[in-house]
Amino acid sequence: MRLLLAEDDRALGRALVDGLRHLGQAVDWVQDGRHAAHALADTHYAAAIIDWNLPRMSGIEVIAGLRRRGDRTPVLLLTARDALDDRVQGLDSGADDYVVKPVHLEELAARVRALLRRAEGNPVPLQQVGALAIDPSSRSASLGEVPLDLSPREYALLEALAARPGHALSRSQLEESVYGWGEEVASNAIEVHVHHLRRKLGADWIRTLRGVGYALYPPPDDMAP
Repeated sequence: MRLLLAEDDRALGRALVDGLRHLGQAVDWVQDGRHAAHALADTHYAAAIIDWNLPRMSGIEVIAGLRRRGDRTPVLLLTARDALDDRVQGLDSGADDYVVKPVHLEELAARVRALLRRAEGNPVPLQQVGALAIDPSSRSASLGEVPLDLSPREYALLEALAARPGHALSRSQLEESVYGWGEEVASNAIEVHVHHLRRKLGADWIRTLRGVGYALYPPPDDMAP
Protein backbone atom coordinates (compact mmCIF):
# COMPACT_ATOMS: atom_id res chain seq x y z
CA MET A 1 0.00 0.00 0.00
CA ARG A 2 1.55 3.27 -1.15
CA LEU A 3 0.68 6.58 0.52
CA LEU A 4 1.40 10.20 -0.39
CA LEU A 5 2.22 12.63 2.43
CA ALA A 6 2.13 16.37 1.64
CA GLU A 7 3.46 18.28 4.65
CA ASP A 8 5.79 21.31 4.65
CA ASP A 9 6.75 21.13 8.33
CA ARG A 10 10.02 19.19 8.05
CA ALA A 11 10.04 17.90 11.61
CA LEU A 12 6.44 16.69 11.46
CA GLY A 13 6.86 15.30 7.96
CA ARG A 14 9.96 13.31 8.87
CA ALA A 15 8.28 11.99 12.04
CA LEU A 16 5.20 10.85 10.11
CA VAL A 17 7.24 9.27 7.31
CA ASP A 18 9.42 7.39 9.79
CA GLY A 19 6.40 6.30 11.84
CA LEU A 20 4.36 5.12 8.87
CA ARG A 21 7.32 3.29 7.34
CA HIS A 22 7.97 1.62 10.68
CA LEU A 23 4.38 0.35 10.45
CA GLY A 24 5.21 -1.11 7.04
CA GLN A 25 3.70 1.56 4.79
CA ALA A 26 5.38 2.79 1.62
CA VAL A 27 5.29 6.59 1.85
CA ASP A 28 6.24 9.30 -0.66
CA TRP A 29 6.75 12.73 0.96
CA VAL A 30 6.40 16.10 -0.79
CA GLN A 31 6.58 19.52 0.85
CA ASP A 32 4.44 21.82 -1.27
CA GLY A 33 1.09 21.78 -3.03
CA ARG A 34 2.32 21.76 -6.60
CA HIS A 35 4.53 18.74 -6.00
CA ALA A 36 1.55 17.05 -4.34
CA ALA A 37 -0.68 17.76 -7.35
CA HIS A 38 1.96 16.44 -9.76
CA ALA A 39 2.57 13.31 -7.68
CA LEU A 40 -1.15 12.53 -7.55
CA ALA A 41 -1.43 13.01 -11.32
CA ASP A 42 1.54 10.76 -12.08
CA THR A 43 1.26 7.98 -9.47
CA HIS A 44 -1.56 5.81 -8.17
CA TYR A 45 -1.78 6.04 -4.38
CA ALA A 46 -3.94 4.01 -2.04
CA ALA A 47 -4.51 7.22 -0.06
CA ALA A 48 -3.12 10.74 0.39
CA ILE A 49 -2.45 12.68 3.59
CA ILE A 50 -2.46 16.39 2.75
CA ASP A 51 -1.78 19.41 4.96
CA TRP A 52 -4.16 22.36 4.51
CA ASN A 53 -1.53 25.14 4.59
CA LEU A 54 0.95 24.03 1.95
CA PRO A 55 3.17 26.52 0.07
CA ARG A 56 2.68 27.19 -3.66
CA MET A 57 -0.80 25.58 -3.60
CA SER A 58 -2.99 24.95 -0.58
CA GLY A 59 -4.08 21.47 0.37
CA ILE A 60 -7.68 22.52 -0.30
CA GLU A 61 -6.73 23.51 -3.86
CA VAL A 62 -4.87 20.23 -4.38
CA ILE A 63 -7.89 18.20 -3.23
CA ALA A 64 -10.37 20.26 -5.28
CA GLY A 65 -8.27 19.74 -8.42
CA LEU A 66 -8.08 16.02 -7.70
CA ARG A 67 -11.86 15.75 -7.48
CA ARG A 68 -12.49 17.92 -10.56
CA ARG A 69 -10.68 15.40 -12.74
CA GLY A 70 -12.65 12.53 -11.22
CA ASP A 71 -9.85 11.06 -9.11
CA ARG A 72 -11.35 9.27 -6.10
CA THR A 73 -8.13 8.68 -4.17
CA PRO A 74 -9.06 8.75 -0.46
CA VAL A 75 -7.73 11.93 1.15
CA LEU A 76 -7.07 12.68 4.81
CA LEU A 77 -6.70 16.41 5.47
CA LEU A 78 -4.25 17.62 8.13
CA THR A 79 -5.19 20.96 9.66
CA ALA A 80 -4.55 23.17 12.65
CA ARG A 81 -8.00 24.68 12.09
CA ASP A 82 -10.63 23.18 14.34
CA ALA A 83 -13.54 25.59 13.86
CA LEU A 84 -16.74 24.06 12.50
CA ASP A 85 -16.70 26.23 9.35
CA ASP A 86 -13.13 25.12 8.59
CA ARG A 87 -13.98 21.44 9.00
CA VAL A 88 -17.00 21.86 6.73
CA GLN A 89 -14.90 23.65 4.10
CA GLY A 90 -12.28 20.92 4.18
CA LEU A 91 -14.80 18.14 3.70
CA ASP A 92 -16.72 20.06 1.04
CA SER A 93 -13.50 20.54 -0.93
CA GLY A 94 -13.39 16.77 -1.38
CA ALA A 95 -11.46 15.50 1.65
CA ASP A 96 -12.78 12.23 3.04
CA ASP A 97 -11.69 12.86 6.62
CA TYR A 98 -9.47 15.20 8.61
CA VAL A 99 -7.12 15.17 11.57
CA VAL A 100 -6.58 18.27 13.71
CA LYS A 101 -3.00 18.98 14.70
CA PRO A 102 -1.10 18.04 16.84
CA VAL A 103 -1.07 14.72 14.99
CA HIS A 104 -0.85 11.40 16.79
CA LEU A 105 0.56 8.66 14.58
CA GLU A 106 -1.74 5.93 15.89
CA GLU A 107 -4.87 7.97 15.13
CA LEU A 108 -3.56 9.02 11.72
CA ALA A 109 -2.79 5.42 10.74
CA ALA A 110 -6.18 4.22 12.00
CA ARG A 111 -8.02 6.90 10.02
CA VAL A 112 -6.10 5.99 6.86
CA ARG A 113 -7.05 2.34 7.33
CA ALA A 114 -10.70 3.34 7.79
CA LEU A 115 -10.59 5.40 4.58
CA LEU A 116 -9.19 2.44 2.68
CA ARG A 117 -11.82 0.07 4.01
CA ARG A 118 -14.60 2.44 2.95
CA ALA A 119 -13.03 2.98 -0.46
CA GLU A 120 -12.88 -0.78 -0.99
CA GLY A 121 -16.46 -1.24 0.22
CA ASN A 122 -15.23 -3.46 3.04
CA PRO A 123 -16.22 -2.09 6.46
CA VAL A 124 -14.94 -5.25 8.18
CA PRO A 125 -11.15 -5.05 8.52
CA LEU A 126 -10.44 -8.59 7.35
CA GLN A 127 -9.37 -10.06 4.03
CA GLN A 128 -9.63 -13.79 3.44
CA VAL A 129 -7.67 -15.71 0.79
CA GLY A 130 -8.24 -19.40 1.31
CA ALA A 131 -7.12 -20.22 4.84
CA LEU A 132 -5.09 -16.98 4.97
CA ALA A 133 -6.68 -14.10 6.90
CA ILE A 134 -5.22 -10.58 6.69
CA ASP A 135 -6.26 -7.87 9.16
CA PRO A 136 -5.19 -4.38 7.97
CA SER A 137 -6.35 -2.78 11.21
CA SER A 138 -3.61 -4.60 13.14
CA ARG A 139 -1.36 -5.25 10.11
CA SER A 140 -1.31 -8.92 11.01
CA ALA A 141 -2.09 -12.20 9.29
CA SER A 142 -2.92 -15.75 10.28
CA LEU A 143 -3.00 -19.07 8.46
CA GLY A 144 -5.90 -21.09 9.72
CA GLU A 145 -5.79 -20.50 13.47
CA VAL A 146 -2.04 -19.87 13.56
CA PRO A 147 -0.80 -16.24 13.72
CA LEU A 148 2.05 -15.45 11.35
CA ASP A 149 5.11 -13.69 12.72
CA LEU A 150 5.72 -11.15 9.93
CA SER A 151 8.05 -8.18 9.71
CA PRO A 152 6.46 -4.91 8.48
CA ARG A 153 8.02 -5.43 5.03
CA GLU A 154 6.80 -9.01 4.84
CA TYR A 155 3.29 -7.94 5.81
CA ALA A 156 3.28 -5.18 3.19
CA LEU A 157 4.41 -7.63 0.50
CA LEU A 158 1.82 -10.21 1.52
CA GLU A 159 -0.91 -7.55 1.55
CA ALA A 160 0.03 -6.49 -1.99
CA LEU A 161 -0.05 -10.07 -3.27
CA ALA A 162 -3.31 -10.85 -1.45
CA ALA A 163 -5.02 -7.84 -3.02
CA ARG A 164 -4.91 -9.71 -6.36
CA PRO A 165 -4.66 -13.44 -5.68
CA GLY A 166 -3.82 -15.43 -8.77
CA HIS A 167 -2.42 -12.36 -10.57
CA ALA A 168 1.32 -11.90 -10.99
CA LEU A 169 2.97 -8.74 -9.72
CA SER A 170 6.39 -7.76 -11.03
CA ARG A 171 9.31 -6.99 -8.77
CA SER A 172 8.99 -3.27 -9.54
CA GLN A 173 5.27 -3.34 -8.65
CA LEU A 174 6.03 -5.05 -5.36
CA GLU A 175 8.84 -2.59 -4.61
CA GLU A 176 6.38 0.28 -5.11
CA SER A 177 4.02 -1.35 -2.60
CA VAL A 178 6.71 -1.91 0.01
CA TYR A 179 9.12 1.03 -0.35
CA GLY A 180 8.67 4.81 -0.62
CA TRP A 181 10.74 7.44 -2.40
CA GLY A 182 14.27 7.75 -1.12
CA GLU A 183 14.36 4.39 0.61
CA GLU A 184 17.37 2.27 -0.25
CA VAL A 185 16.26 -0.97 -1.87
CA ALA A 186 18.72 -3.84 -2.30
CA SER A 187 18.61 -5.51 -5.71
CA ASN A 188 17.40 -8.79 -4.19
CA ALA A 189 15.15 -7.33 -1.47
CA ILE A 190 11.87 -8.63 -2.90
CA GLU A 191 13.33 -12.09 -3.46
CA VAL A 192 14.51 -12.18 0.17
CA HIS A 193 11.06 -11.14 1.47
CA VAL A 194 9.37 -13.74 -0.75
CA HIS A 195 11.77 -16.40 0.56
CA HIS A 196 10.88 -15.53 4.15
CA LEU A 197 7.15 -15.52 3.39
CA ARG A 198 7.38 -18.96 1.79
CA ARG A 199 9.05 -20.31 4.92
CA LYS A 200 6.19 -18.96 7.05
CA LEU A 201 3.25 -19.70 4.73
CA GLY A 202 4.46 -22.82 3.00
CA ALA A 203 6.34 -23.04 -0.28
CA ASP A 204 3.22 -23.59 -2.41
CA TRP A 205 1.52 -20.31 -1.52
CA ILE A 206 3.65 -17.96 -3.62
CA ARG A 207 4.42 -18.93 -7.20
CA THR A 208 7.22 -17.51 -9.30
CA LEU A 209 6.20 -16.85 -12.90
CA ARG A 210 9.50 -16.59 -14.71
CA GLY A 211 9.95 -13.27 -16.47
CA VAL A 212 6.71 -11.92 -14.96
CA GLY A 213 6.83 -11.84 -11.18
CA TYR A 214 5.12 -13.42 -8.18
CA ALA A 215 1.53 -14.43 -7.49
CA LEU A 216 -0.33 -15.66 -4.43
CA TYR A 217 -2.20 -18.95 -4.92
CA PRO A 218 -3.90 -20.70 -1.99
CA PRO A 219 -3.04 -24.41 -2.22
CA PRO A 220 -6.17 -26.65 -2.49
CA ASP A 221 -5.46 -28.18 0.92
CA ASP A 222 -5.43 -24.69 2.51
CA MET A 223 -8.72 -23.44 1.05
CA ALA A 224 -11.14 -22.16 3.67
CA PRO A 225 -14.33 -24.27 3.92
